[in-house]
Amino acid sequence: MIKVLIADDIPILRQGLEAILRLESDIDVVGLAADGEEAFRLACELSPDVVLMDMRMPVHDGEYGTKKIKEIHPEIKVLILTTFDDEENVSKAMSGGADGYLLKEMDNAAVVSAVRMAASGMSVFGSSAAAAIQRKFGKKPAPEGIYRRQDGVNLSERELDILRLITDGCDNKEISARLYLAEGTVRNNISRMLEKLDLKDRTQLAVYAVKNDLV
Repeated sequence: MIKVLIADDIPILRQGLEAILRLESDIDVVGLAADGEEAFRLACELSPDVVLMDMRMPVHDGEYGTKKIKEIHPEIKVLILTTFDDEENVSKAMSGGADGYLLKEMDNAAVVSAVRMAASGMSVFGSSAAAAIQRKFGKKPAPEGIYRRQDGVNLSERELDILRLITDGCDNKEISARLYLAEGTVRNNISRMLEKLDLKDRTQLAVYAVKNDLV
C-alpha cells in the first residue's frame, strides 16, 4: 500500500486529490496539510511514502516543507503539484530536493501514475518543468535531487524515434504516418520498450524520455 500525504492550502483541492487517490486500491491517503510546516510535522508522524506538495502556501510554503522533509526523511518522496512552472519555482523545488514537479492541470490518471512512479523510486517531471530545468542548468550536471534512471538499457534508433513522438503526444496512427511504419510495428516497438524499461504505459515512457534527455 502506498501511503500519501497531501499538502495544499485550498481545502477543496486537498479534498479533491484525496477523493481521486482513495479510488485506487493500492493507495491510502494518510493525512492532509494546509502548509509546509504542517506537512513536515505530519510526515514525521505518519511516515508517508509520497507527499503531494503545493508550492505556494501561506506562512510556510512548499519549498520550506520539501526541504524540512528531505533533511530529516530523505526516503520520503516529495512531488510538487502546483499551477506554477516558472524557473524560479522549479529551481526552488529542485534545491529543496523534490522528487518531481507536476502541474495541477494533469488529468486524474496522470496524477495517480505519478504517485506510483514516485513510490517506486522514479522521479517525475512534466515537460514544462523539464524545460525549465534545462534552461536553468543548461548542460551542467543535474543538481542533487534530480534522479536519472541508470539501467543500462539500449534503445534502437527506431525505438528512440517512436519514443520522441510519444512524448510529443502522437498516437500510434500518427507515429505510423510520420515514420512510414505499419501500426502493428509501432505497437510492437512500444511493447518492447515498456518491457525493456520495466514501465507500464505511454505516460511513463514520456517521463522516461524527458528525464533522460531523449527529447
